[in-house]
Amino acid sequence: MDVLDLLKPGGMIMVPILICSILATAIIFERFWTLRVSKIAPKKASNEVWHWIKNKELNSKKLRALKESSPLGQIFAVGLANAKHGREVMKESIEQEATQVVHDMERFLTALGTVAVITPLLGLLGTVIGMIKVFAAIQLEGTGNAAILAGGISEALLTTAAGLTVAIPALIFHRYFLRRVDEIVISMEQEAIKLVEVVHGDREIDLGGE
Repeated sequence: MDVLDLLKPGGMIMVPILICSILATAIIFERFWTLRVSKIAPKKASNEVWHWIKNKELNSKKLRALKESSPLGQIFAVGLANAKHGREVMKESIEQEATQVVHDMERFLTALGTVAVITPLLGLLGTVIGMIKVFAAIQLEGTGNAAILAGGISEALLTTAAGLTVAIPALIFHRYFLRRVDEIVISMEQEAIKLVEVVHGDREIDLGGE
């Protein structure tokens, strides 16, 4: 009931702003849960691969399990499966798989960015509608009806405030998640380069982190 009481003075524009706020909140919680380093690029996956390579224990069963374990494991598995075709083919297969992984990591971020952009515009639209009502009331009834004037001004102020309240955190988290994706991608790139070099004998395996 309190929410409805808050929405009513803002008019119909408060409905899409409320929808945007629910959408942004859902995306933020979902991305916090999904974009965890322990989930996307676990250190365990790297250590297992180095151990398998060093002890020549790689087989199709382990590659299948690796592919299903995490996005980094997925990239490793594709690269290892194509290692026999040479360095360039291995690198290309890793890059293609990494493109899909990064796309999945950026899922819903476009929607979050869109919310950050459109909610201030919705608030501005509500402001314009509220001011139109104020001037229409003045034209019809003069300045004597304070209730109508207050209602229009209230609608204008509430929608602006609501739009900014949704947009500011949406913009902050949108930039935060993009930064987090970039950091994870850099980490995975380093691990993928190391994998190519190890497999093709350009680098020694270091299991000191185990």
